[in-house]
Amino acid sequence: RSSFPRRCQHGGLAAFTSGQKRSILCVSANLTAVDRAAPTTEWFQKTIALPAMKRGCHVITRQIVQQIPELSGFEVGMANFFIQHTSASLTINENAGPDVPLDLNDALDKIVPEGHHYRHLDEGLDDMPAHVKSSLMGPSLTIPIQHGRLALGTWQGIYLNEHRNYGGSRSIIVTLQGLKRSDGRKYGSAY
Repeated sequence: RSSFPRRCQHGGLAAFTSGQKRSILCVSANLTAVDRAAPTTEWFQKTIALPAMKRGCHVITRQIVQQIPELSGFEVGMANFFIQHTSASLTINENAGPDVPLDLNDALDKIVPEGHHYRHLDEGLDDMPAHVKSSLMGPSLTIPIQHGRLALGTWQGIYLNEHRNYGGSRSIIVTLQGLKRSDGRKYGSAY
């Protein structure tokens, strides 16, 4: 058994006891004390739809955040984004200039060319390369939530990578998990 209070790994002071209940709260210059009264984790999930996009890499941060106003009620937590398709993918990359998405798509086309002799051709010549690109890039992202916002870096944005010539609309399951603001209010959006 460790004694309370004690130092936590972030340099702050850890925790308090209340009768039989022992809770840990780490407070330091980099962390915010959310709620000292044993906060509970809350979950939220919804499926959002994105319209069909042309083949390429597209910054979709604003489109996603606009469809999840519930995000602003979370003080701290994690947001998971999962695309329900095998020929599109999600990634995080620079969102500041128009050349990055074009260069990223060009690089993927060089790594996984359409001219290769694939066996799976049932849905067209662009289908199997799309599956390979999707496997390389991945179907999901997990991003920290801080003060009602996705904790993306200054130049980071969420990308939808459409690997098919005509992929159609795309569905993304969004799962938010974390601690809500103790006062019940919401933060404003920064996107």
